[in-house]
Amino acid sequence: MTLSTTEILARTEEILTAHDGLEGPLLPILHAIQAQFGYVPRDTLPVIAKRLNLSKAEVHGVMSFYHDFREDPAGRHILKLCRAEACQSMGGDRVAAHAQKALGIEWHETTRDGQVTLEPIFCLGLCACAPAAMIDGKLVGRVDEARLDTIIAGVR
Repeated sequence: MTLSTTEILARTEEILTAHDGLEGPLLPILHAIQAQFGYVPRDTLPVIAKRLNLSKAEVHGVMSFYHDFREDPAGRHILKLCRAEACQSMGGDRVAAHAQKALGIEWHETTRDGQVTLEPIFCLGLCACAPAAMIDGKLVGRVDEARLDTIIAGVR
């Protein structure tokens, strides 16, 4: 479902109002907006900045610092591959390159059919089962190219 800018801004105002009086509200507001829309629409940044008496650059800086905030809608499925040292030492770079080639996308991109968004993540806490992945919030350990192909086939 695609919302109009007017609808997005109206819901953003509701979220901002719900966070009135909260100390350090920027991160909770960004989380709430992403939870509402699946991403943080660019049109909301000036509204947030104005309400919190911050510059647009400050709001954008915080949002872009944290990798979990998205500027664009994600695909139907989100595949995260661990990029931490343990996973890299167990073939994570090879698996990541395979994922990018198999999906035809780079990090933070979504396949043309809108089915899969590929994101790096730094440590899933599954180091003993490296390389690790997460598909739609479900952890998967000991991922190799064949297992990755199975994961991708399961969501396409």
